[in-house]
Amino acid sequence: MTVSDPIADFLTRLRNASGVGKSEFLVPYSKMKGDLARILKREGYIADYELDTTGKHPVLKIRNKYVNKAAAVAGLKRVSKPGLRKYVGATEIPRVLGGMGISILSTSSGVMTGQEAKRKNVGGELLAYVW
Repeated sequence: MTVSDPIADFLTRLRNASGVGKSEFLVPYSKMKGDLARILKREGYIADYELDTTGKHPVLKIRNKYVNKAAAVAGLKRVSKPGLRKYVGATEIPRVLGGMGISILSTSSGVMTGQEAKRKNVGGELLAYVW
């Protein structure tokens, strides 16, 4: 199966698995998805992730995080799409829900949250909002 937007596919799988209460789900591995999983784990939106290379193609096993039987991920939004890219400068990085969520950017220094990008004074492609 060919996916035209792998990041949107990753976020949709996360949203769907969280919505139905699945404890873990699989995503085909790519470096970008690995970076997204690393950020989501560090920020507390997923419990854990691991790279499984036993099969023909590597996959990410992602464990969802639940707080009081509610998913830690309340919402996700893909911002920059393959048909319409959204770039922001270091001073234009938006706050998500007044600072309660995070924005994820792909910068020249790698994939990072909006706060890290502001701190390093770099802009880039605005990938997604997570709250």
